Amino acid sequence: MVSRSYSNLLDLVASGDPPASFGRPVKRLPRVMTVAGIISDLDEESANSVGSDVISSVSQERMIIVGNQLPIRAHRRPDNDGWNFSWDEDSLLLQLKDGLGEDTEVIYIGCLKEEVALKEQDDVSQTLLETFKCVPAFLPPDLFSKFYHGFCKQQLWPLFHYMLPLSPDLGGRFDRSLWQAYVSVNKIFADKVMEVINPDEDYVWVHDYHLMVLPTFLRKRFNRVKLGFFLHSPFPSSEIYRTLPVRDELLRALLNSDLIGFHTFDYARHFLSCCSRMLGIGYQSKRGYIGLEYYGRTVGIKILPVGIHLGQLKSVMNLPETETKVAELSEQFKDQTVLLGVDDMDIFKGISLKLLAMEQLLVQHPDWVGKLVLVQIANPARGRGRDVQEVQSETYSTVKRINEKFGRPGYDPVILIDTTLQFYERIAYYVIAECCLVTAVRDGMNLIPYEYIICRQGNDKLDVILQLDPQVPKKSMLVVSEFIGCSPSLSGAIRVNPWNIDAVAEAMDGALVTRESEKQLRHEKHYRYVSTHDVAYWANSFLQDLERTCKDHVRRRCWGIGFGLGFRVIALDPNFRKLSVEHIVSAYKRTNNRAILLDYDGTLMSQTSISKNPGSEVVNILNSLCKDPKNVVFLVSGRSKNILSEWFSTCNKLVIAAEHGYFLRPKHDAEWETCVPVADFDWMQIAEPVMKLYTETTDGSSIEVKESALVWRYQYADRDFGACQAKELLDHLESVLANEPVSVKSGQHIVEVKPQGVTKGLVAEWLLSTMRERGMLPDFVLCIGDDRSDEDMFEVITDAISGPLLSPVAETFLCTVGQKPSKAKYYLEDTTEVVRMLQGLASASDHTARLAAMPSLP
Repeated sequence: MVSRSYSNLLDLVASGDPPASFGRPVKRLPRVMTVAGIISDLDEESANSVGSDVISSVSQERMIIVGNQLPIRAHRRPDNDGWNFSWDEDSLLLQLKDGLGEDTEVIYIGCLKEEVALKEQDDVSQTLLETFKCVPAFLPPDLFSKFYHGFCKQQLWPLFHYMLPLSPDLGGRFDRSLWQAYVSVNKIFADKVMEVINPDEDYVWVHDYHLMVLPTFLRKRFNRVKLGFFLHSPFPSSEIYRTLPVRDELLRALLNSDLIGFHTFDYARHFLSCCSRMLGIGYQSKRGYIGLEYYGRTVGIKILPVGIHLGQLKSVMNLPETETKVAELSEQFKDQTVLLGVDDMDIFKGISLKLLAMEQLLVQHPDWVGKLVLVQIANPARGRGRDVQEVQSETYSTVKRINEKFGRPGYDPVILIDTTLQFYERIAYYVIAECCLVTAVRDGMNLIPYEYIICRQGNDKLDVILQLDPQVPKKSMLVVSEFIGCSPSLSGAIRVNPWNIDAVAEAMDGALVTRESEKQLRHEKHYRYVSTHDVAYWANSFLQDLERTCKDHVRRRCWGIGFGLGFRVIALDPNFRKLSVEHIVSAYKRTNNRAILLDYDGTLMSQTSISKNPGSEVVNILNSLCKDPKNVVFLVSGRSKNILSEWFSTCNKLVIAAEHGYFLRPKHDAEWETCVPVADFDWMQIAEPVMKLYTETTDGSSIEVKESALVWRYQYADRDFGACQAKELLDHLESVLANEPVSVKSGQHIVEVKPQGVTKGLVAEWLLSTMRERGMLPDFVLCIGDDRSDEDMFEVITDAISGPLLSPVAETFLCTVGQKPSKAKYYLEDTTEVVRMLQGLASASDHTARLAAMPSLP
């Protein structure tokens, strides 16, 4: 059960109606209160109050770390009266504190591993908060089972490790009730964060797949919360992930973070691909930092494998128990070479594949029989179910078969240790092992190789026990699966495909027979990396990137939109705001010389519309605006002059620029003019064959041939492949057209080649100059566009504000369609809002015309 939060009491106090049970007037409620019963002693001066421990000075940086489990060990007292608590030194959440700086206060939020009775929960909460600065989230057993053993372990965990639920026995089919439990638990965690957070100052760091929707709940409550998330498991490819029924909800929830961390580039690449394919969100790299633009917010992507805690590992290596165990094992295996495997007993760790490779090695190299021993430490499984039982059964039977086949009195080629070992015992096995084998078929990170490398470096006392010369460089060998997160960082390891039994067997043999000097060089290289990229380095690097990503929060205007898990925050520059119809209509009515520049596709017509012809509503609005003698209305489009002439044949006073301004028609009955003199178009004979080549190899792409330009379109191609081909085409065209008077540009699902100097900005400059020459110095300018080509118009008009082309009191409205980075200062959500706004202007013109037509009173 969730321990009581007194946030609702704050509301009661604010309303002036405190509960009758308050013993005396309360000076200040602490940020956290979990004490049951009557509240009587809440003085600020109370040294023993919960608040005195939790509330930090404003100047001190504070990090709230949220994970599924608290870094706490809980043991019931021998007399069964209460609990004893201690830090869990093996917890990553505790170890990462070393990288956050001594002046950073850390508060932990998570569950306890032990179940606490309802009547004890408030006392336990207060003890953990005061003593450890930990806030426990208590979950009812049935809810926890559905959340952890249900959705997390039966659905997310298998799917993230590439196991599709093809049958009820494989991973488990999606169960809506388990998903609801997952969301409920994430909401409980969010409530716990809200109890302690100072949203303007604190950083929040959420860990792992158990809490993937937590960012949405926090962002909904605090729009500017500084929030990081790190995924410690693999992230599957889009083909696997897209099978999850709640795929969009999880992606959008993660995007409510400011920084999302992954162990490897592969995991990050899969996540980015999913965002692109399922949400249509692209990413870009700026100065080495990868980011996604999501409703005005930049969501950073961090790629850095976690490290180990060197201090803890070395301290355990120095223990007398470790030295005794190393001496014992050294004697036990004095005439044998030890291969070591350390894995959890689950289906993804590849224990059975490793055993089969060992069997194959002994078959192919019988000279190793009697000399080589594989010690396989099998840690208890973290999950439960039929798959765990199958792994255990297969492991035991395979070990038995190998030992019966190759064993002899006093020798077993495989030693299986399936009991829980103390940490010092495991370290002792690392120290005496000649090679470490990690053959997981899929694993998020796996720090076993890192621990092995540090242990093989040893220390002076261990050197004496093992009779090693301290002057001789240390050595180690690793055989690691290419499907684990630590593999890319271990360039000296022998990487294997664990499914290829023969290749793994040969890799094991190769690791053992490698020259001593080679083993030493590989070990030195690995040790240098692991010792400098420890858990503190990882945590510090993540925090630095989180601070950098969040530095602009304070100057952004934020507000939330959407319901449920579809909630997201729009963050905009203070000077970038939505265009108010009332505001622009008011300016429109009080001005006399108006310039109106309109893009067509994406502005007056939706990009997703199949029919691109302007409807009668758009034509009528344009005619109403054109009839007003105070207006000059300019349509600036990338389409050809013939199409625009046909579509707007009834708009007699509409000025049209076609093909981004290459052709211009001042009025309906005038001839088309060219704005930029072009000597020849011979470059088309070079560019078109290149475009045809990419069209043939990119399904869904096409070429649009204009009089002045060539456009390669790929909006109907596969998103990722189309973008890749577009980049290649852009490079190809820039290369072959390097000496031609043309510009090659990419846009929204297009690559375009056109003559140099042809821009929409040129059209905007022509219009303002022409109006000034006619004595109509513009005092009102409206310019609306939706893509990169329209930014040229915004730039020209912005530069003209302080120049001679505009009235000194001119009111300018530069508006982009959609909330995105732009040189415009206003935005409208979509084409529907654009048409509605133009209708408001047209109505104002019609009303003025009607008033002017009315006969004057005698």
